[in-house]
Amino acid sequence: MNPPPEVIRVLIVDDHALYRRGLRTVLAVEDGIEVVGEAADGIEAVEKAEAMLPDVIVMDVGMPRRGGIEACRLIRQRVPSARILMLTSSDEEADLFEAVRAGANGYLLKAVTEELAAGIRGVHHGESLLSPTVATKLLLEFNQLSRRASAPEAIPGLERPRLTTRELDILQRVAQGRLNREIAEELVISENTVRSHIRNILEKLHVHSRMEAAMYAVRQRLIDPDG
Repeated sequence: MNPPPEVIRVLIVDDHALYRRGLRTVLAVEDGIEVVGEAADGIEAVEKAEAMLPDVIVMDVGMPRRGGIEACRLIRQRVPSARILMLTSSDEEADLFEAVRAGANGYLLKAVTEELAAGIRGVHHGESLLSPTVATKLLLEFNQLSRRASAPEAIPGLERPRLTTRELDILQRVAQGRLNREIAEELVISENTVRSHIRNILEKLHVHSRMEAAMYAVRQRLIDPDG
């Protein structure tokens, strides 16, 4: 007998009940996605994440009591298996980079909820997700960091990580916004091999997401985003 199809368990976090209901409606027609719970703020999000152990958390950035970015940091510590997709009405760089530093796996504008189901599937399978507008801002920041830094930033207590040539090739392409499929095609390797290398990169750099890894690598001058 064939195994049952995979179901991605999703927790929705937003302080507006009407918006949460709208997301439920959008996801209800999607095969393989099940909304298992809702939370109205960051405090409730952390509690429900620990209780429900969802696969993906779709979370608003700006909420009362505890915002999405602070909640993201706590969930990364307490439920490291969960993937976190941040939703916001703002495309401000400050929100984006704080979300990346907090360990978010993706970042979508609320205006593009038609991309939500694909985004959930993507981050669940290890991709980083950015809307095109946000991706452009991130790559611009990479370039600015590369030009602005006069010396790599040291991280107290951590030795400079040793990445292999292949890992640096892959990280270079991650910083340029390539998907696993595109990286595999360019390097003539399988997607599974790309995913394995990315897991090793995240472990070596002590980060949670591809975006964090790319930003770290630029600051440490491990890669050149223009290269």
